[in-house]
Amino acid sequence: MIHYNIYESIDKVPMGWNNLVEHNVLLQTNYLKALEIASPKNISLFYIGVFKDDTLVGIAIVQRVQLYLKDMFRNTQVSCLKTFLKQTISKLLKGNILVVGNLTHTGQHGIYFNINKISKTDFYSCVFQGVSEVEKRIKNNGGKIRLILLKDFFEDDIMLDDSLFLNEKLHRVIVQPNMIMNVRDVWGCNEDYVNCMKKKYRTRYKRAKKKRNGIVCEEMDLDAIEANSQLLHNLYLNVSDNATFNTFILPKNHFFIYKRHLKDNFRVFGYYLDDELVGFFTLILNNKHLETYFLGYNTKHQQANQLYLNMLYEMAKFGIEHHFESIVYARTAMEIKSSVGAKPKAMVMYLKHTNFVLNTILKQIFRFMNPSKDWVERHPFS
Repeated sequence: MIHYNIYESIDKVPMGWNNLVEHNVLLQTNYLKALEIASPKNISLFYIGVFKDDTLVGIAIVQRVQLYLKDMFRNTQVSCLKTFLKQTISKLLKGNILVVGNLTHTGQHGIYFNINKISKTDFYSCVFQGVSEVEKRIKNNGGKIRLILLKDFFEDDIMLDDSLFLNEKLHRVIVQPNMIMNVRDVWGCNEDYVNCMKKKYRTRYKRAKKKRNGIVCEEMDLDAIEANSQLLHNLYLNVSDNATFNTFILPKNHFFIYKRHLKDNFRVFGYYLDDELVGFFTLILNNKHLETYFLGYNTKHQQANQLYLNMLYEMAKFGIEHHFESIVYARTAMEIKSSVGAKPKAMVMYLKHTNFVLNTILKQIFRFMNPSKDWVERHPFS
């Protein structure tokens, strides 16, 4: 018998959860506990466990996200017409949305099922029933769900079933690609990586290193992260506030909580100039894949010292020297990420508005909010 249960705390999920998802740190209980504690204030979590008889065979992470007008569109200079359109769109989406997946991280880190023990049809039937039940619970407590979103799928993802999603009246939307660098077998160390570059990109690498001008990169331990929580948050906001569209703000203690729960699977690297923290980046060690996470910097040093580019190189160095198969640079800033060796991999999302009329035009609305950007892919290797 196929059935499901819903849990409102990761502490209540059944035994066997971690065994089922041992391949993905971002689906395991340590990570999800950290996310629960240090979640943005507008995000709360639900967990769906799918069972065949008494055996857990699939899971889904569902996030309730409350969107606020002031947080959706940030500090950008646009025309009066675009401002009006953005305000109109924000009002249509303002309120609660349900995300099957993880809004705080790029990639398909929301569902998993054992394809040898349950069919896609049976699994997704339970997931959609579970999402409907979560929607009813929220409605009974005075909330209203406006949008349902399934994110992020690679087009060749074995978990993907386009026909099942379309039968649920979900729109398929192509979003910005995930930028991923596969680590070559011949890269035993960072020097091998640099030597594989074309002369132009090798020169660029050396120039970026020189422009650091005394700024040093050092890993931060738990105590250092806690002591610098406010400064880390401020540096993160310097980057986050420049995003055209954003759905959340991380809390001040986010990186400290992640380090405390994920331990060696979460790394924070600080950039110091004369002992002053002027930038940082974070990494999640996800088995064979190195996942880049949030970063921040003092804008005064960003251009002058090429902090962002140096961070991308430092991420590559860590991934190579620790023998990861790939470095997941995530979406955004595709051109500069391609210049260090990342390649775009197409991703899709599925979404629907709970209002039938609005759902018919939702695809066009989402395209406006997530426009395709023209960019030039770089090819740094010989």
